[in-house]
Amino acid sequence: MLGFLQTIARSLMIPIAVLPAAAILQRIGRMTFENGLLQQIVKVCHAGGEVIFDNLPLLFAIGIAIGFAAGDGIAALSATVGYLVFSKVLASFDIVGADGQVVERMDMGVLGGMMTGLIVVYYYRNYKNIKLPAVLGFFGGKRFIPIISSLTMVMVGVGMGFIWPSIQHAIRLLSMEILSAGGLGVFIYGLLNRLLIPTGLHHIINSISWFQIGDYTNTSGEIVHGDMTRFFAGDPSAGMFMTGFFPVMMFGLPAAAFAMMKFVHKNQRKVVVPILLSAGLTSFFTGVTEPIEFSFMFAAPVLYAVHALLTGVSMVVVYLLEIKLGFGFSAGLIDLLLNWNLGSHTAILLLVGICYAVVYYFVFRVLIQLFRFRTPGREFAEDSNMEEIPAEQRAYTTEERVTIVLKQVGGMNNIMGVEACITRLRLRLKYDVIVHEVELKKAGAFGVMQMGRGNLHIVFGTDSELIKDGIEKRLSTYRVGGLV
Repeated sequence: MLGFLQTIARSLMIPIAVLPAAAILQRIGRMTFENGLLQQIVKVCHAGGEVIFDNLPLLFAIGIAIGFAAGDGIAALSATVGYLVFSKVLASFDIVGADGQVVERMDMGVLGGMMTGLIVVYYYRNYKNIKLPAVLGFFGGKRFIPIISSLTMVMVGVGMGFIWPSIQHAIRLLSMEILSAGGLGVFIYGLLNRLLIPTGLHHIINSISWFQIGDYTNTSGEIVHGDMTRFFAGDPSAGMFMTGFFPVMMFGLPAAAFAMMKFVHKNQRKVVVPILLSAGLTSFFTGVTEPIEFSFMFAAPVLYAVHALLTGVSMVVVYLLEIKLGFGFSAGLIDLLLNWNLGSHTAILLLVGICYAVVYYFVFRVLIQLFRFRTPGREFAEDSNMEEIPAEQRAYTTEERVTIVLKQVGGMNNIMGVEACITRLRLRLKYDVIVHEVELKKAGAFGVMQMGRGNLHIVFGTDSELIKDGIEKRLSTYRVGGLV
């Protein structure tokens, strides 16, 4: 079940990856110019960004299908056709008033897309090699998947048409309860968001918060759902599930990196300090935090627990100060600058961030010194035989990293599947093996997680996708030509 949920979480990153483009287009679409040509360009950009947000359920259906089908195009096609059929059938159950206007629209949001994707995945896994009678042979194999998916989604659409109104009403009430919970609600969300990072399941609660909770009617009269979608649609109350990440990602974690630098052993400084500095800057500019979080997550779990608590507190602080800001990708400087004028009280957010930098720096310094945590650069300090290794000798190429990974996981014969999300390499192995984490960290890994049942995650930061491609290339050569 954990492996299944992890695959869903990874699949959710596929549609989320297009959101930065939507956010940029929406931001341009908010500009005003006196020049007629420029204003027309602005309208086009706004329309381009809007269409991405309007079709998020479809993108989620495709993302789920691709994630489980290892990128097979027939799965994506089946998910597209299936969701289009489903949404059209469900729309026939809209409640219409006496004047012919729609009183209540049946809208499952991204949940409908996720459900469609999972149904397609079931058919793909079980029937992609199906053989039909000779007269129907053309429709066998993978061509059977879009056909059966479309027919199934008709029935699912009818079924959901009868039961969804009650569920939709319950979700609306639950959303109102969560939103009305205010500080407590955002604290729990911020805390869980960070605690789920090691498993990769944080994307699931993010999808619910950003794309499902809360309703807002945009200027076109359409109802949009979710904190992120509502923010870019112009809802002034949106942002409560996003704003609190800015002080943590832009200020807190970089300050934690500087605190850890103070304790790096002298024989490790040439290697570790640049890594921590790079991780801190990555968090500051882009909001990608896993490289720095995995540097202390397992070495000092207490520090990570404090980090999760401080994230929850940040969500509460910005909520109480009524600061609102959103992002299209993550809470880094790039999103801050892009969306500055769309938020409220954003200047105060910078003051909160500076305070958070001070808090993180001193909390991390005190706890590391008090409990002698083995943060990066302190792991080998007690090893008197450890000699200084010049940084240039550890600057591994992607090919060298691929070789090291393959060696540590038992070779290519032990790999059943390889995938990657933004910051982690995900391997599915035939047999669990003992992985020497030290060797992987020398090659640039920030952390290793053995999830059981042959599931292994290695955090290489944004290089994970390149390493995955390198492994796939070697696997392809090995399986076709029998070469190692």
